[in-house]
Amino acid sequence: MKSRRALTTLSALLALGVAACAPVGPNYRLPAEAALNTPDAQGPLIRGHGGEVSGEPVPAAWWHLYDDPVLNQLIVAALRSNTDLRVAAANLARSRAQVSEAEAAPGFGGSASAAVQRAQESGEAFLLTEKVPVTNIGDFGLSVSYQFDLFGTLRRGIEAARAEDESVEAAADVARITIVADVARAYIESCSAADDANIARHALALQQQSAQLTERLRLAGRGNQPDVTRSQTQVQTVSAEIPRFEARQQAAQYRLAMLLAISPEALPASVLACSRTPRIRQSLPVGDGAALLKRRPDIREAERRLAAATARIGVATGELFPSVSFGASAGLTGALADIGSPATQRWGFGPLISWNFPAHGARQRVQEAQAGAQAELARFDGVVLNALRETRTSLSAYAADLARLQALKGARTSAARSAEETHRLYIAGRDSFLSDLDASRTLTSVDAQVAQAEGVVAQDQVTLFLALGGGWDDDTPVSVDKTDHARRQNAAVP
Repeated sequence: MKSRRALTTLSALLALGVAACAPVGPNYRLPAEAALNTPDAQGPLIRGHGGEVSGEPVPAAWWHLYDDPVLNQLIVAALRSNTDLRVAAANLARSRAQVSEAEAAPGFGGSASAAVQRAQESGEAFLLTEKVPVTNIGDFGLSVSYQFDLFGTLRRGIEAARAEDESVEAAADVARITIVADVARAYIESCSAADDANIARHALALQQQSAQLTERLRLAGRGNQPDVTRSQTQVQTVSAEIPRFEARQQAAQYRLAMLLAISPEALPASVLACSRTPRIRQSLPVGDGAALLKRRPDIREAERRLAAATARIGVATGELFPSVSFGASAGLTGALADIGSPATQRWGFGPLISWNFPAHGARQRVQEAQAGAQAELARFDGVVLNALRETRTSLSAYAADLARLQALKGARTSAARSAEETHRLYIAGRDSFLSDLDASRTLTSVDAQVAQAEGVVAQDQVTLFLALGGGWDDDTPVSVDKTDHARRQNAAVP
């Protein structure tokens, strides 16, 4: 019977010890009511968008779908030298140091001290009535302590630091995919502006030929001066569009140089020579809703911030409980001339229990941490909902702009046929100059609209891939080769 009671008591003590070692505060798990768990967030993204998109997973390096080696080289160079990514790398290094600091908090600690002073001690402090003589006093000591994390306060602190570090890493991934998208946009804009400028130059050449022909017909008695004037006006109108396209191209190249952290003169010749808008000649892979929410780094960042805020509730709760540490110290204290003698030796060891009773806002700090976790949950839900909105909006815009481009291509075919037929009739004297001029103007306008629409579709593709969160899990890490950065300032992209 006594052995059974002893076993029961021992079991109770072990259970109490295990309970005491369990961290205080809530264990993190994503709330069931979070927006991430709703059917809308887990459903398919493709809803009536036809064959322009597919449910295939989004590739990590989505820019390879353009099959453009120049774009690939630009993105690789930007991931190595972009200033925003250098900031992200520095923030990540700082976060890793903070995790190491939190992990080093529990366990053993130690200190050493040495002091020598000439002092006049108080006689009454030693229950003496006479004056104590002035003397040299020495104090030398070593101490070692170990803090017991009985209530898991330090463990919750480590948990919060690690979750915060993972959120910083996700923020670096956000910076990464943003830089990739910005480089792709700038390159596409440069190529698209050059394409528009070339179309305008071609239209200008046609208008100049038409003006020359009109002048010859007037001299031959088959035309009149108003026709010549209208033709020259059309030449000037088309010519006025070219500087606008050239300015767009230069602005895109300046932005591209900034993203690569190089001077505009150091841009590769292949970038300056690009004059056709890059195209993806297949259905865009967009995956599904569940894959999107696992892939987007801003969602991962918000979720890790929620985990860190939950862990900080445990940190605040742990401050309501006592802290227990065990320490030992030894040293020498006394007159400097006697240091080392048995009379100056001291030592001690034992537990130290300190408990600051819940006052001065301690319980309010727990409530503050709980409110902070609720705020992070609301922020997380907002990020999830915004991700779905961005993706669906981008899908709708891409489908609409792609349909517009296809319709404009059909209109361009009809306008080209009409312009050719009208011009033959005009040369043969069977139609008026105004008809020929109108047909030529229509073809020029449709050509420009097709080129513009192609540029818009290409930009829509980049926006869609950015909304899908593609590009963060490529093999290239967020890091900076500082020794090579200065050399790239005055060198072209490799």
